[in-house]
Amino acid sequence: MVTSKDGTQIAVDAVGDGPSVVCVGGALNDRGSTAPVAAGLTGFTAYSYDRRGRGDSGDTPPYAVEREIEDLAAVIESAGGSAMVYGMSSGAVLALRAAAAGVPITRLALYEPPLRPADPGYASRLAQATPSEALELFLGTAMGMPEEALAGMRQSPAWPALEALAHTLRYDNEIMTLTELPSTPVPTTVLTGTASPPWMHEAATRLAAHLPNATTTQLPDQTHNVNPSVLAKALTQVLA
Repeated sequence: MVTSKDGTQIAVDAVGDGPSVVCVGGALNDRGSTAPVAAGLTGFTAYSYDRRGRGDSGDTPPYAVEREIEDLAAVIESAGGSAMVYGMSSGAVLALRAAAAGVPITRLALYEPPLRPADPGYASRLAQATPSEALELFLGTAMGMPEEALAGMRQSPAWPALEALAHTLRYDNEIMTLTELPSTPVPTTVLTGTASPPWMHEAATRLAAHLPNATTTQLPDQTHNVNPSVLAKALTQVLA
């Protein structure tokens, strides 16, 4: 456990040996979600943590994006005071916002930050939804999951665990609500999968063009649900 600035306890696991890399999960992720990527990194000490409100971490109210940035800063402090950071999806946007806020991040690797115009009614509907309704709204409306696939998810053994994380979808939505794209001089690689929707590639290209020190990399045949071993191999090369 590490203690964030507001006293919230943040659960952290570490694996490997070498320069520090902190892995930041996306929506409906806990530290178990990033653990396979962390374990696959070669030549690094990789840290996976439960973002606040998830897994074994606390959730001190009221929520604010700034508190999540402080959480990441606390993990980085425990990792030696500075670190490289890999972020997945909305976790990539959180990592970017942290770097722009001055958190000591030495390099960024961002997998498919989902930057596109927001649905103006999504936040209000999410705020009023039950956990199950929130999942359906996120997976169906925000992520575009077909109804038949969503129906299968509702019946899967994973659904209760996702419901336990559903309240944090509001947190991710706040992270994704941007008046302008954050910017940082930190060296950045924006990664996408070639099998992901065109808008994901457009978002990556737009972000890389916006940042002063960024490049893009595509992973063949990968989607947003990227294979952890493929991603870990790519990150090992990017972060070396």
